[in-house]
Amino acid sequence: MFKILALAGVLFLVYIVFFKKNRENTINKTKKDDEVDTMTECPTCKVFVARDDSILSNGRYFCSKECLNK
Repeated sequence: MFKILALAGVLFLVYIVFFKKNRENTINKTKKDDEVDTMTECPTCKVFVARDDSILSNGRYFCSKECLNK
């Protein structure tokens, strides 16, 4: 009886270790895909720019300080 429980415990731990890594890889790929898709259009010059590289002002994203000041 103890051997069966020990074997079940070991199999469960192996299952958790392997599938946890698989889930982490899937989550990381999803986050990277989301980062690539965050493009927005500058309201002044109509150029698309990544949100990470843009300037946020009054709820709108601008591509540069020149467009922000126009």
